[in-house]
Amino acid sequence: MTYIELIITLQSAEEFHKDLLINALSEIGYDTFEDTDQGFKAYIPEPDLDLEQLENLALNYADLFSFSYILNTIPHQNWNEIWESNFEPIQLGGKCYVRATFHEAHPEFEYEIVIDPKMAFGTGHHQTTALMMEFMLEQNFKGKTVLDMGCGTGILAILASKLGASQVMAIDYDEICYESTLENAELNNINNITVLQGSKEVIPNQKFDIIMANINRNILIDQLAVYAQVSKPETLLFLSGFYEEPDLNILKNSAKAVHFEYLKHQTLNNWVAAQFKYLT
Repeated sequence: MTYIELIITLQSAEEFHKDLLINALSEIGYDTFEDTDQGFKAYIPEPDLDLEQLENLALNYADLFSFSYILNTIPHQNWNEIWESNFEPIQLGGKCYVRATFHEAHPEFEYEIVIDPKMAFGTGHHQTTALMMEFMLEQNFKGKTVLDMGCGTGILAILASKLGASQVMAIDYDEICYESTLENAELNNINNITVLQGSKEVIPNQKFDIIMANINRNILIDQLAVYAQVSKPETLLFLSGFYEEPDLNILKNSAKAVHFEYLKHQTLNNWVAAQFKYLT
């Protein structure tokens, strides 16, 4: 699939202005972001690009701060090369080591995850993925059934399996993410992950012990009621993909409306991961 690269250059803007733009872009389909010296880059599948939406977004912020943008087309092959050239191994909590197929193995870590980067979101480098993984490393997954919504590369589903989950359901609407999760599960010798392509409509009619969703605020709000339907008493819900202000309070209220009790959250560069528990 061909992707579009949006290069944003900020002029005389505060740091939170960048956060506002990233949040707004994530709500219209941009799913990967990379900081630059003068702003940031954002990526979207070419079929999802809506120039009118982008122009309207620019107009909405024109009176608040000044910025400019250009668009580039990134062919599928070049996108893979970009990912591979920028993918460095990471460590999380002293327990988990995430690397690509072309990096040296480090079996001394309790959990080693191999991810073929490609262009699917979720290599552990983005703040939201790292926050979710840190939450997971604190939680008991042994024998649990797990739902991973917006699975990207499948990294969270794979970690859940390595942490002892009995069954993992991984779902993403993007065909590349669907295929990437299948491939990465095989790379990690995981055989208890079921991968489905779609959104909330493909969630099976069963109950899960743990639900994870690293998407964006509006999609999370739209899907919360379905998460409640597939929750058991005291099912844990991990949410990420949004900002502390104003998103966290909005999501707390939306979650409370469908009987999810807020437990705690943690932040990294204004990105948030929050934990909830389902109450009957």
